[in-house]
Amino acid sequence: MPPKDPPPPRRRVPKPARSGSGGPQRASSRPASRPTSRPASRPVARRPRSGAAAPQRIRLGSPRPRLRLVSLALTLIMLVFVVRLLQVQAVDAGAYAAKAEKSRYLSHRIDAERGEITDRSGIALATSVDAYDITADPLMFTPDFSKIQDAPEKAAALLAPILGAETGTLVKKLRTPKSRYTVLARRQTPQVWNQIRDLKSVFAEKAGKEEAPGGGQAVSVLAGVFQEASSKRVYPNGDLAAGILGYVNAAGHGAGGVESMLDKELAGEDGEVTFAQSGGRRVPTASSREKPAVPGSDIELTIDRDIQWAAQQAITEQVRASKADRGYVMVQDTRTGEVLAMANAPGFDPNDLSEADTAAMGNAALQDVYEPGSTSKVMSMAAVLEEKVATPGTHVVVPNRLHRGDRLFKDDIDHPTWYLTLNGVLAKSSNIGSILATGQLGKTQAEANKVLYSYLTKFGIGRPTGLDYPGETRGILAKPEDWSTSQQYTIPFGQGLSLNAMQAASVYSTIANGGVRIEPTLVRGTTGPDGRFTPAPAPKKTRVVSEETAKTVATMLESVVGDEEGTGTKARIPGYRVAGKTGTANRVDPELGRYKGYTASFAGFAPADKPRITVYCAIQNPTKGSYFGGQICGPIYKKVMEFALKTLQVEPTGSKPARLPVTFKPGE
Repeated sequence: MPPKDPPPPRRRVPKPARSGSGGPQRASSRPASRPTSRPASRPVARRPRSGAAAPQRIRLGSPRPRLRLVSLALTLIMLVFVVRLLQVQAVDAGAYAAKAEKSRYLSHRIDAERGEITDRSGIALATSVDAYDITADPLMFTPDFSKIQDAPEKAAALLAPILGAETGTLVKKLRTPKSRYTVLARRQTPQVWNQIRDLKSVFAEKAGKEEAPGGGQAVSVLAGVFQEASSKRVYPNGDLAAGILGYVNAAGHGAGGVESMLDKELAGEDGEVTFAQSGGRRVPTASSREKPAVPGSDIELTIDRDIQWAAQQAITEQVRASKADRGYVMVQDTRTGEVLAMANAPGFDPNDLSEADTAAMGNAALQDVYEPGSTSKVMSMAAVLEEKVATPGTHVVVPNRLHRGDRLFKDDIDHPTWYLTLNGVLAKSSNIGSILATGQLGKTQAEANKVLYSYLTKFGIGRPTGLDYPGETRGILAKPEDWSTSQQYTIPFGQGLSLNAMQAASVYSTIANGGVRIEPTLVRGTTGPDGRFTPAPAPKKTRVVSEETAKTVATMLESVVGDEEGTGTKARIPGYRVAGKTGTANRVDPELGRYKGYTASFAGFAPADKPRITVYCAIQNPTKGSYFGGQICGPIYKKVMEFALKTLQVEPTGSKPARLPVTFKPGE
C-alpha cells in the first residue's frame, strides 16, 4: 500500500494586533487599497516580552460631575438673564420708557412776541415784525450725503452776500462735526428767506438733472438750509428817541434804555412744542404737545413823538453848527412830572447797530455828569428867599473882583461895580452877587454851607431822579463839611457840584409847580396780554420851598428873559410870558481830568404865570461861534418851547408880567 502523502502544512492566519500589545505588527492580509481603521499617527503598542508584568489598564473617569458643573453654569447664566430681563421689563420699565421717549421726541422753544413801546398817543416807537432764523443741517453738507466734496464752501459762497456774513464763518458752521443743527443767521427779514428759497429751487432743479460723480442722484448744494419762524425788533422812526428806547442784542434781550429797563415785561414768557421725530425730522402723523408762548406787555411812554422830533432836530442842528461834543434837550410837563421829550445829539439808529458810534449809543442826558453853571443859581435864590434873609429888592453891591478864601472870584465879564437888586443878581447872572447873597444863610460860612446843602438835596441834586433808568448818574454833591475852600464859594453859582440834564430840568419844574418836586416819570403804564391797561404808580412828591417863594423866583426868572439887561432875551416867545435862566460853566474834560472848554445851557418854563412846560438845553464843549448859554441854547429853548406849546394847545398868557427892579442907585 503506497504511503499516503503527508497533509499540506496548516496555514496560520495572523491575528490582528490588539491595542496596547507589544511586538512587531504583522502584515495585514487585507487589500492595500482598504483604508486602515486606525489613524496613522496613533502609536502602535508593543507586545510585552515573555515573563514581563502585564501593563495597568487606564480607565476613563465618569462624565457625570462634568455635566453637572456645565449644567450648573448654564443655569446660573440663564438666571442672570432672567433677573436682568425682569429688571428691564418690570422694575426699570418706566425709566427706560422715559429714555426712549426722550430720544424719540424733540422739544423746541416758541419765542414769545416782544411787547411794543409806544409814545403817549399809542404811536409805535419800537415793535416786532415777522422774521426767520436761517438754520442748516451740517450732515447734509458732508461728501457722503451731498456727493459734493466742497459743499460747505459752495453753499457759504452763495449765502454770504444774502446774509451779510463772512464766508469763512459760514463754512465753519456748516462743517460742525457730529451735529444736525446750526444757526447761520438770526432774525432775518422774509425777503432774505425768499432769496434763499429761490436759490434752493434753482439748485434743486439743476441737481435733479445731474448724476453724482460716484453714481446715484445728485443733491442740491443748498438742500440742508432751512428756516425757523422768529421775530425782529424794528424802530419805525429810525434814530428818533433812540437814547430813550435803547436796543436789543442778538439774543433778543434788551441791552440798553427802556428795552433793558423793562426787559422782563416786554419779553413775555416763551412757550415750548414737543413732537415725535425720526432722523432729526418731525413725524407729521405722530402726536405733539405744545405750551403756548405768552406775549410781552406793551409799554406806553410819557414821550410825545412830535415834541421829541422837534427837540432832537433842534439840538442836532446846533451841536453840528457849534462843532460841539454833544448836547441834550429835556421837555417836562410841570404839573405831572412826565417827560415829554429827551433828545440827545449825536444819536444812533437802533435798526443798524453796525454803523453806530459806541460813544453815542447810551442816553447822555441821564448818564453824563457835569457842572451846571449859572442855571444852578435858581436854587441859591430860592434858599435865600425861603430863609427870608433877603427879598427880590434887596440891594447887593457887586465889585469887579471878590476875595474869598485863597481865590479871587469874578463874573463872566469885567465890569465896574454893579449896584444890583437880588433880582438883578439873577437877571445879570452875577457869580459874585450869588456868593454874597448865600453868605447870609448862616452866621458863619460853615452854617451857610449846611443850609444851602439842605436845599440842594431837596431839589434832587446828588440823588437818583426816580426814573430807575439803567446807567443813570446821581450827580456829585459832597457833604458840606467836605467842601473845599473853593467849593464853599463856587457851589452857590453852579461850579463844584455836578448833575445830569434830568436833574437840571426837574429843578425848574419844581419852581414852576409851586415849590413841589414831582419825581420825573418816563412810563405812563403797561398793557398786558389780556389787553388791560395798568397805569404806572403815582410819582413821589416833595415840598421843597413854599408856594410864595416859588412864585417870587418865577417872577425873578422872567426878568432874565424879559428885561433888556437880562441874559436870556433870545428865549422870548411872542404872546407868552417866559421864565428862564442862562448858564455858562467851565467844563471838566473827562479825558484830561481838568477844566477845558465850556458847558452852555438854558433852562426855563412857560407860561410863567400859569406854568405848563419846562425845557432844558445843554451843549458840551462848543468850539465854533459863541459858547454862552444865552446865545446858543436860548434859541433852542425858544424853538422847542414854541413847538411844544402849540402841540399841547396851551393858551397864550393873559396877563402882564410884574417888572422887578434890576439895579438901584447908590444912596437909595
